[in-house]
Amino acid sequence: MPVPLDEYPIHQAPLSIAHMDTSDRNAYDRCYLNAHDRTGDVFLVTGLGQYPNLGVIDAYATVRKGDQQFTIRASDALGDDRMRQQVGPYRVEVIEPLKKLRLICDGDDHGVGFDLTWEGSFPAFDEARHTWRRNGRINLDAQRFAQVGTWEGTLRVGGEQLVVTPDRGLGMRDRSWGIRGVGEAEPPGRAGEEPIEGFWWTYIPMRFDDFAVIIILQEEPDGTRVMNDVVRVWPEGSGRRPEQLGWPDIDVHYAPGTRIPTGATLQLRTADRKDLTMEVESLGYVALNIGAGYGGDPDWGHGQWRGRDWVEGAVYDLTDPMVTGRGAFSVVDHVGRAMLDGQEGWGLFEHGCFGRHDPSGFTDYGSVAP
Repeated sequence: MPVPLDEYPIHQAPLSIAHMDTSDRNAYDRCYLNAHDRTGDVFLVTGLGQYPNLGVIDAYATVRKGDQQFTIRASDALGDDRMRQQVGPYRVEVIEPLKKLRLICDGDDHGVGFDLTWEGSFPAFDEARHTWRRNGRINLDAQRFAQVGTWEGTLRVGGEQLVVTPDRGLGMRDRSWGIRGVGEAEPPGRAGEEPIEGFWWTYIPMRFDDFAVIIILQEEPDGTRVMNDVVRVWPEGSGRRPEQLGWPDIDVHYAPGTRIPTGATLQLRTADRKDLTMEVESLGYVALNIGAGYGGDPDWGHGQWRGRDWVEGAVYDLTDPMVTGRGAFSVVDHVGRAMLDGQEGWGLFEHGCFGRHDPSGFTDYGSVAP
C-alpha cells in the first residue's frame, strides 16, 4: 500500500517508500541520542529503530544515575506507516527536520520517563558511508548523519524528576540506516570457525562554542584503518564548509587492568596544515551492552521479536562485577570533556576495544592495560 511520502518525487527504487530496496534481513533504520549535564552524574542513552524486513520496531532508554542504571525497552510489530516513530510508551516527534525533535517516554512504571526537546547547535553532518567486510561478508554497510546540540525538558528516573535546561543539558544524536546485524542470531557459518580477532572503534562528536568536531575511526586488529572521517563543522550561515582534520594519531588512555578508557589524545591537522592537539577525558559512561541492546547484551537485542506490545524495565547495579564486566566486550559511551584550540567542548567519547589490537598492545581478548 502507498504511504503519504509516495505523493512526492523522492523515490530511490521502484518500490513504495514503505519498503527497503533490499531483501537483506539485516536492513535497519534507526536513531541514537544521548543527554548529559556536563558532570557524568546523569547520562541518558536512547534510541528507536525500525527493521522493515523483520517486521519489528523497537526503542530503548537507559539512564545511568550514580551506581545504578535504569532501563526501559519496548518492541512491537512494525506497521505500514514508517513515519510513525512510536512504540509502546516511547515516541519521537520531528518538530523541524534536521534541527528540532521532541522525545517522549511515558515509562515511569518501568523506571524511566521523559519529555525532552532537542535543538541542534550546528548543522547535521552527513558522514562518509561506512562499509565493513570480513571474509567476504558484509558486517556493516550504513549511512549516518550526526549532530551536536542541547536539551530542554524533564527527565524522570527512579522516581525522581530532573529539570533539564539548554545551558547544562547537552548531547548528540545520529541517524543511521543500511545493513547491520539485527534480530535473532543467524547461523555463524565460517565465522564460527574463524571468529573475529579483534575490534577497535572510536567515535567523538564534540560541541564547542564556535564549532563542532566529529571524529569516526575504526581499525582492524593489525591497525589498518578502515574508517577515517574527521571534520570540523561551522555554524549555519557562516558560509564555511565542513573542514577536514586529516588522519589523526590517537593515544587512548586506559585505566590499569582494564580496557575502559579514561581519555585520549588526538593529533589533528587543519586544511591549512596547522597541527592541533585534542585532549578528551571521560566523566562517566554507559556500556551499550548493559540494557541498551547492542552487541553482546544478554537481556535483549535490537530487532528481536518479543511479541506485540512488549515493554520491559530493568535496573542494573553498577557495583556488581558480573554487570560491569560486560564493558570489556562492548562499545562504551562516555560523557566526554575536550580541549581543542583553546576551547572547551562537551559531547560523546565512544570507544570499543576488544580482542587483538596491535597498536594498543593488546594481543587477545584477555589482555588489558598495564
